[in-house]
Amino acid sequence: MAIEGTTSDITPLLEANRKWAEECIAKDPTYFSKIAGSQSPEFLYIGCSDSRAHPAAMFSMAPGEVFVQRNVGNLISVKDLNCMSCLEYTIDHLKVKHILVTGHYNCGACKAGLVWHPSTAGVTNLWISDVRDVRDKNAAALEGLPLDEAWDKLVELNVEAQVFNVVSSPVVQAAWARGQQLVVHGLVYTPGTGRVKELIKPVTGNDDGTYSLSAKLKKHCSFSESLK
Repeated sequence: MAIEGTTSDITPLLEANRKWAEECIAKDPTYFSKIAGSQSPEFLYIGCSDSRAHPAAMFSMAPGEVFVQRNVGNLISVKDLNCMSCLEYTIDHLKVKHILVTGHYNCGACKAGLVWHPSTAGVTNLWISDVRDVRDKNAAALEGLPLDEAWDKLVELNVEAQVFNVVSSPVVQAAWARGQQLVVHGLVYTPGTGRVKELIKPVTGNDDGTYSLSAKLKKHCSFSESLK
């Protein structure tokens, strides 16, 4: 049953899909048969669910080139089975070579992490508790900033924190310990320009199974120069 003022008709979407499929086949008649059997993406994208930040569009990637994990606020937690299973599957089975942890400016989750009270009702507020943790751990860096500047800063701090969560996860540590080639990147996207920039130095594993952390990442942990 359609709700008044809305439409249940998705004909425009289906028509757009038909045209897209026909265009792909016109360029390469074997295009879909080649990607149907298996996948071997080089990249795992971990980003926000925001409708303005779509990885295939921002990196001009075709189907089969990037595996995608998205949620509100681009959060990575060992408590999130969805995210952990994605890491395990893409690293252990698909053998991705790059993990792109990508935040974006104007992120609603980060703004909520700044201004929402912890007692605000709703599942969303529970979910962004990790964003508030990042805020609280970096209170000195955010103190005194105008709201818009604090918002941008928290977006960046959140990316750094999530990169640390990725590199310290058991599956990534195990991959580096066995010598698997894997690079973790921290990126931020600007919806107003369409551009992506590197926020931190890429993190790679060493031959002995350790990895070094940049100064930006060290502040998110209490460990020393490297972790095993």
